[in-house]
Amino acid sequence: MWIWLGLVSMLLLGFYDLSKKHALTGNAVLPTLFFSNLAGICLTVPVIIASFIFPDLMNSAGLYVEPLSGREHGLLMLKSLIVGTSWVCAFFAMKHLPISIVSPIRASGPMWTLAGAVFLFHEMPSPLQWVGMALIFTGYFGFSILGREEGIHFHRSKWIYLIFAATLIGTCSTLMDKWLIQRQDFAVMQVVCWYSVYLFVFFALINGLIWWPNRKKTTPFKWRWTVPMIGLLLVLSDFAYFKALAQPEALIVILSVLRRCSVLVGFFVGAVLFKEVNKRKKSWVLLGIMIGVLLIILSG
Repeated sequence: MWIWLGLVSMLLLGFYDLSKKHALTGNAVLPTLFFSNLAGICLTVPVIIASFIFPDLMNSAGLYVEPLSGREHGLLMLKSLIVGTSWVCAFFAMKHLPISIVSPIRASGPMWTLAGAVFLFHEMPSPLQWVGMALIFTGYFGFSILGREEGIHFHRSKWIYLIFAATLIGTCSTLMDKWLIQRQDFAVMQVVCWYSVYLFVFFALINGLIWWPNRKKTTPFKWRWTVPMIGLLLVLSDFAYFKALAQPEALIVILSVLRRCSVLVGFFVGAVLFKEVNKRKKSWVLLGIMIGVLLIILSG
């Protein structure tokens, strides 16, 4: 069951990536983040309130949000800070890079997760996983070459550095997910609901302190239907992901890989919608990456 939940999360995450690209094209980044998260808490805050007023009803529906201690609130605030920082880096990079370059770089997240799992949780990769990692990193080298044809130099582009930073910071969040759910016994609804609330607070502060005072000097904000879709799709994707992670046999590395297979949606749909170049060459590189991902999945 956890594999299927991971696949559902993957599909939702793929359309979430596409929504981000559409919403950010020629648009201000920080208010886009703010309003997308505002849409997300429109799903989670009512659940928190209903859990307080109608605990028995919400418990029977499997949506009850149990009260948290001060320490537990602090941990979810920390997770929100980590995710928020990753989002800021990723959104600024996505605004300036083709999605068919961004998505595969983001898809390297499971490789860093695997490294973290080895050192922190003593998970040992199998030979197939090592082969898969080699194929994936070879693929990223291929993308760096193709990026030059589009004027994107991996070692000189600050947007490339930002997307890699977003990926590494996001890995910290992924490893923290396993620790919270499987080691600290957080309930799925506790994490999904309160983490989204604190993420909204984070972006409200960032917008108030940084964007609002300088809004007339930066890219203007334009409302698009994909702005709220970002937050809604993220909440739904996270719900499926945490439900999968809550199962004792679930492996964080495999779930991370499955979620990053959203690169398939981002590449095939994004290449058509956003008219990006080098689609045929990128598809061959992407094929090698996906074979590496497949080997890792099969190794599990």
